[in-house]
Amino acid sequence: MTRDDRLHGLYAITDPKLGGGLPLPQQVEQALQGGARVIQYRDKGDDPVRRLAEARTLAGRCHRHNALLLINDDVALALASGADGVHLGRNDADIEQARAQLGERAIIGVSCYNQLQLAQQASAAGADYVAFGRFFPSQTKPGAVQAEPLLLHQARHEIALPLVAIGGITPENGRPLIDAGADMLAVIHAIFGQPDIKIVCQAFQSLFQAEDSPT
Repeated sequence: MTRDDRLHGLYAITDPKLGGGLPLPQQVEQALQGGARVIQYRDKGDDPVRRLAEARTLAGRCHRHNALLLINDDVALALASGADGVHLGRNDADIEQARAQLGERAIIGVSCYNQLQLAQQASAAGADYVAFGRFFPSQTKPGAVQAEPLLLHQARHEIALPLVAIGGITPENGRPLIDAGADMLAVIHAIFGQPDIKIVCQAFQSLFQAEDSPT
């Protein structure tokens, strides 16, 4: 049983280089209208005032759509902005530290790359979901390690947490990852690099609707 039933479906990750000049709040609004269940605010910029203002704005928009806002790598920003939690990578704060700062109700996700052992460790440490990838060639992280769908099969049988698949995922290739065990598809370029964000998010969400339909 998951802590939050919103940890299922499309997981959209922002990128300040994408969006075709559209302001970030409008990009995210379109993604939410298209059915995104989780937004991850990912911005490595060095302007803390701007980042806090953007994160607070996105938190409000997500909550109006009953969606989650997670912050990439920055526990302090997650706490200050009213976000629902944080996503941690290999070199970020550990889960116990993040939990102590954010509280028991926060959503904490962890990148596990192509390593089941990392996912098992994250589960034992109290993570709320684990993410694997990349599964396909990625424009955002072209050098990321390769993960195979079999990893999702294995994790589904060994870890009682929602599973996220990431890396080069599109509406055309995402369905096999759901069939392999992914609860969420995390997407950057195939959402925010497209001319119609809402339409492409609807296409992603239809993959999950097909999952739920009787055969």
